[in-house]
Amino acid sequence: MYPSLSKQNTGCNFGRTGEGEEAVDAESFLEHSWSQVGTVYSDESISLSRPSLKEFRDNAEQQHIAAQQKAALQARVLYDFHSENPGEISIAENELVTLFSEEQLEGWLEGENSRGEAGLFPASYVEIIRDHIATSTSNNGFSPSKAKALSPTQSQRALGASSGGSGGGSFNTSQGSDDDWDDDWDDSSTAADVPQGNSGMPALYPVTTSLPARRGTAQQHQQQAKSSATVGRNLNRFSTFVKSGGEAFLLGEASAFVKDGDRICVVMGKHGPEWQENPYPFTCTIDDPTKQTKFKGMKSYMSYGLTPTHTNVQVNRRYKHFDWLYARLVERFPVISVPHLPEKQATGRFEEDFISKRRKGLIWWMNHMTSHPVLARCDVFQHFLSCGADEKAWKQGKRKAERDELVGANFFLTISTPAVPLDLQEVENKIEGFKVFTKRMDENIVVMNTTINEFARKQITGFKKEYQKVGQSFKLLAQAFEWDQQTYSVGLNQAITYTGEAYEAIGEYFAEQPRQDLDPISDLLDLYRGHLSNFPDIIHVQKGALTKVKDCPKQEGELHDRCNIISCATLAEIQHFHHTRVRDFRSQMQHHLRQQIGFFQKITAKLEEALQRYDDNH
Repeated sequence: MYPSLSKQNTGCNFGRTGEGEEAVDAESFLEHSWSQVGTVYSDESISLSRPSLKEFRDNAEQQHIAAQQKAALQARVLYDFHSENPGEISIAENELVTLFSEEQLEGWLEGENSRGEAGLFPASYVEIIRDHIATSTSNNGFSPSKAKALSPTQSQRALGASSGGSGGGSFNTSQGSDDDWDDDWDDSSTAADVPQGNSGMPALYPVTTSLPARRGTAQQHQQQAKSSATVGRNLNRFSTFVKSGGEAFLLGEASAFVKDGDRICVVMGKHGPEWQENPYPFTCTIDDPTKQTKFKGMKSYMSYGLTPTHTNVQVNRRYKHFDWLYARLVERFPVISVPHLPEKQATGRFEEDFISKRRKGLIWWMNHMTSHPVLARCDVFQHFLSCGADEKAWKQGKRKAERDELVGANFFLTISTPAVPLDLQEVENKIEGFKVFTKRMDENIVVMNTTINEFARKQITGFKKEYQKVGQSFKLLAQAFEWDQQTYSVGLNQAITYTGEAYEAIGEYFAEQPRQDLDPISDLLDLYRGHLSNFPDIIHVQKGALTKVKDCPKQEGELHDRCNIISCATLAEIQHFHHTRVRDFRSQMQHHLRQQIGFFQKITAKLEEALQRYDDNH
């Protein structure tokens, strides 16, 4: 970059004249300035190339424009917007807001309202004021074009088109680097083979698969929750309906051949729409992982042995295989909550505690996969569970999954619904009720996780230490009594010593107990935090469909039928979530209480044994 030109630092003015100012020829100024630069560096072995006058002027103009725009970047609010989530701010029509940047993030801008509140608001709800910028810059020979504000609906369409209209757009659903990818595992050519569908909409939408570690303070959990709400949820409220393919399907733009085996049935159950049960249910065990090496020991990785009950054949999978499967499932099922994988860890991947924790997380993940009527039967999951060591067969199945046409908008073509359509007003009420439920559940999961983790920490450190201090004090008392040489005191001294040892053992019991009863609850809460982070996008697809039906009354018939399909699928997924939640939390609370009862029975037995030492017979 060259030094910016101004009257203050050059004493010259070129390109314009004013009262009391003398115009200076730009070429003469450049010649003079460059001669001064040459003089300064004449004794240095530096090779300098003289810029052209055009480059010099362009650079000065660019700096001037940037300075003008940065000095006063304001926007006028076109529509009222009321914040719903942390990180957003409310703005009112005709209000002037200050923008921190013109760069949009998934259709949102960041700035400050007239009340001094800073945060996010929809870019389509404001119009950037450029009049004063254009006036000041036009005197210098440049005139940036005015930006025309779009309505919210136009903004949604524009965002969807720019995201993937060319057919080359994609969104990263990988959880990052845990195990290095083999060159022959994920060919670069396959990325371009992922179908976009006839609508031109992108096949993928952004997801976060890794959750923050559950250990931490309440403040950390609150910060994590706010961050998740802002990045994972808020930024997609105006784009998920488009990216998921919901809008394209609703407008009749989806087109694909659906085989009978790909049909997904929604049936009317006692409590509303439900997924049709899997006629061939199965489970899958995950054995303790083994450490494997490749490239003559230069690289190491953990391999998990999976044994599904419907084949009884073990297959070995690495974590990167789970990661790949997760990405395919999220792409394939836009209104199904695919369970999140356990979090990654950059270091300590081969430590025993981390390996054990990840395996437990994968077991929970697998249980949710095999118990889901739709996910359990999909081709890519069956390929993941059944393909053995045949590398050629694995790659064929992998590429087939990556070229699947029934993704995005085309997914909804696979759904068969009950004959009687749903009442859309009733659907809207149920969706709103579930939205409130998930918000409350998410908030209280954070509170509960923080509480039980703090309680576990106290048991591992505080309780153990205090019980051992009490035990040590009993033993010191017994040592003092031993200074009395009377024989009738020996039994008492030994009993008190044993009591001290009993308290020390109880301290160890407390330190070991959280692994048995509190950690499993925390693992379950982590899994459900992942589910709860999925539902805002799912709900937005449904609400987008309902809104589109209301906005287009002339096309109500066709739109109503397609909206009914989206509604049936969404309500079926909500119903499955509730059934699974009741099953999991009932089982986990029963396990917790049984462990607590056994724990205190063990303490009671230890104390009773110590009590017997004080009998006269000892």
